Amino acid sequence: MTGIDGIGRTTPARSSVRTARPGSGGFAVPAESSATGHAGATTQTEAVALSSMLTLQEFGGDAAADREACRHGEDMLSTLAELQRALLGGADTVETMQRLAALAAAVPRAADPRLAAMVSAIILRVRVELARRGI
Repeated sequence: MTGIDGIGRTTPARSSVRTARPGSGGFAVPAESSATGHAGATTQTEAVALSSMLTLQEFGGDAAADREACRHGEDMLSTLAELQRALLGGADTVETMQRLAALAAAVPRAADPRLAAMVSAIILRVRVELARRGI
């Protein structure tokens, strides 16, 4: 019967670390760094950071508009659900219908086209409910 002595090589592995010799063509750091090169890199980095901040500010308005449109759409959906519960329970729906009419009248615009399409579909449903009741 044969036995297993271990996993992997049986000979010791050689070290792969090499020592760099001067003039061997490997990576080297210059002994002196010029002050102008460092200042130019700093200015360029600041310009990139400023450009990034301006881009974020530009998209920030779109994100705020999308959040507002999303919140408004959720309000309309919750009011539609409230209307459904009121109709099933036989309760008075006048106040709920007035809220739906107010929500449908003041709809914020969404910057994202997909979100705008969803909000538009919700508004259509609200208007159908309002038309069914003659409001």
